[in-house]
Amino acid sequence: MTSNCKILIVTFPGQGLINPSLRFANRLVKMGVDVTFCTSQRVTDIINKEITPKGVTYAPLFDGHNLVIGKKPTSTFQQFLSDFATKGTCAVAEIICSAADKGQPFDHVVYTTMIPWVAHVAKAHGVKSTLLWCQPAIILDIYYYYFNGYEKLISSNNNNPMFPLNLPGLPPLTMADMPSFFLKESGRNDHEFILSIYKEHIDVLKTAPRILINTFNELEAESMKAIENIQFLPIGPLDEKDAYGTPDESYVNWLNTKPKKSVVYVSFGSVARLSSDQAEEMAIGLLNSGRPFLWVIRDEEEATKLSKIHELKKQGMIVQWCCQVEVLGHEAIGCFVTSCGWNSTLEALAAGVHMVAYPQWSDQGTNAKMIEDVWKVGVRVGKKEGNVVVEGKEIERCVQKVMGDEKISVNVLKWKNLAKKVVEDGGLSTSNLKSFVVDV
Repeated sequence: MTSNCKILIVTFPGQGLINPSLRFANRLVKMGVDVTFCTSQRVTDIINKEITPKGVTYAPLFDGHNLVIGKKPTSTFQQFLSDFATKGTCAVAEIICSAADKGQPFDHVVYTTMIPWVAHVAKAHGVKSTLLWCQPAIILDIYYYYFNGYEKLISSNNNNPMFPLNLPGLPPLTMADMPSFFLKESGRNDHEFILSIYKEHIDVLKTAPRILINTFNELEAESMKAIENIQFLPIGPLDEKDAYGTPDESYVNWLNTKPKKSVVYVSFGSVARLSSDQAEEMAIGLLNSGRPFLWVIRDEEEATKLSKIHELKKQGMIVQWCCQVEVLGHEAIGCFVTSCGWNSTLEALAAGVHMVAYPQWSDQGTNAKMIEDVWKVGVRVGKKEGNVVVEGKEIERCVQKVMGDEKISVNVLKWKNLAKKVVEDGGLSTSNLKSFVVDV
């Protein structure tokens, strides 16, 4: 398929949004689309241009911050979002106007979660836009319901984790399964600000109800039918190789020495950071499991502080970074201890890997619910009442349970095959993306 259209992709500079956006750009380029990719300059500077497709033009914007992926930010998340919106509004307007002045206008703008202001900028310059939603459909449904009739029910029970919620078209939930921004005890003070951003996303959908979503129909058919006012266009899973990071073959060589399905892979994404107490309990659980493990700890100093670091290095391998898609696809991986970010969840489903769900924030509690109770591809760790730390023996229990569970094996194989089928030529996700390009 070839196309003469020109699309601007504007992405919030978080790894959980950069990766699927670059993969989305890759698929557009293969269809002959001229793609311009806009995000923070600090991100475009470290993107591996050898991996990203030729045909993508980068339009970096300076956000006034010097955040480093995997390091603790020096400003509040609210301040960063505010600054990114202020500087980004001007930068995106300039990119659109400059292209038009050169006689090469953009046909469409695609933008990610956390930056709904892009839709307003595009509209002000006469360009249509579409949201690329990089969380599961059920999460968008929940936010939609919250801002359309269910706010009082949810907010008045946000201190009761076991309060049952029955939202139309969705599986039975409790407050503990909801996105963390609804929960009173999640320990963050920016909930109202973040919820206001999601409200703006929902408001934009009133005039532009079609969204591109990184999921696939068989996985979330009911969730994508739950709200008549929103048209979901599933184009996932977007799970190609990561386009940035430090090339390192040492962990691959190490995995090559391990038996099939023997290794426990542990990673908590680019945002979540385990407390020192929780890291110690994780170490205990991994050591007591007796299984080899590959553990991603982004801060090298934090890793060296572990009390059992020498024992850990004998039994497993600790790295600061790895290509997760590559690791999950390796035959040695037996299970994935994950915080349940959507990219990680979808990548594990596509690779057919069992999961131990240890959600931290945002959509991860809902994803963990789906992993355990709906898709049945893993188990969720449990905490003792009043304890914020998951004990090592609970981590060990969950690892041992999922590694030997035949029912989970059957389910992960089912989802793996379905995920592969939808992105093949003629598959629904591929057909949906082609239809989107034609409509543009």
